[in-house]
Amino acid sequence: MPYETIWTGGDPVADYDAAYDNSGSVPDSAAFLPRWQADAAAFRGKLSSEGRADLSVPYGDRPRQHYDLFRPEGEVQGLVVFVHGGYWKAQEIGNWSHFSAGALSRGFAVALPEYTLCPEASVADITREIGRFLDHSAARIAGPIRLSGHSAGGHLVSRMLCTNAPIAAATADRIDHTVSISGVHDLRPIMRTAMNDVLGLDVAEALAESPALLEPRPGANLTCIVGGAELAEFRRQNALLANAWHGFGVVTRAAEIAGRHHFDVVDDLLDAESELVAILTQPPSR
Repeated sequence: MPYETIWTGGDPVADYDAAYDNSGSVPDSAAFLPRWQADAAAFRGKLSSEGRADLSVPYGDRPRQHYDLFRPEGEVQGLVVFVHGGYWKAQEIGNWSHFSAGALSRGFAVALPEYTLCPEASVADITREIGRFLDHSAARIAGPIRLSGHSAGGHLVSRMLCTNAPIAAATADRIDHTVSISGVHDLRPIMRTAMNDVLGLDVAEALAESPALLEPRPGANLTCIVGGAELAEFRRQNALLANAWHGFGVVTRAAEIAGRHHFDVVDDLLDAESELVAILTQPPSR
């Protein structure tokens, strides 16, 4: 009886730098940051003028240990978190403020944390900072907590679902859905890229900080989303975590948004009627 091929990974990765080079894979990638910065600044200005923005709220003593918190009009339904990416070594929350719009319009407060970047901090240090931020912001906003993050931010929010996540039990109990958008869930391939000169990952840290190699908390609910036009490694990493954690009996889902690449895959966060915003603001299915 002939074997039926149900999956093939294609050719082995020959160039890890190219395999994780999102900017190089999107022809107009340089145009996104200036547009994000302008839209985010206008958004912060509007929310500040309405008294609905708490900016640069400290959660620690280091310069980048702070977050922005935006409040909806009317009664707060809960807290949505968005953690930015940048391969743990770049980006800042001031570029992402406007991506709060969809969840805000559904009645959720939205918090965006800043964190110390590599090489000043290690990836493990950043994990601890995000845990500290979550405990701080959870104490300010009642209700369910929904986590989201993009790229390295997808790694960080997934890491918060692990049994050894550095967050208080009371905070963990309130996290009822997490969405990793184009997340990096196994850090070992990153060690083979030139960016590791900045990140400083070694085998021990890569193993300890890879959600796909760790155990999720019982009752975790995870959705992994990636663009259908993204690099093959990101599509693989997206499916990897949902597949691995499903084996622990938790609720997982992996989805691809057709035609989206690494820089426009987050656009649905702007749209209150999008499936992504619905996932973040509706009670999760079990």
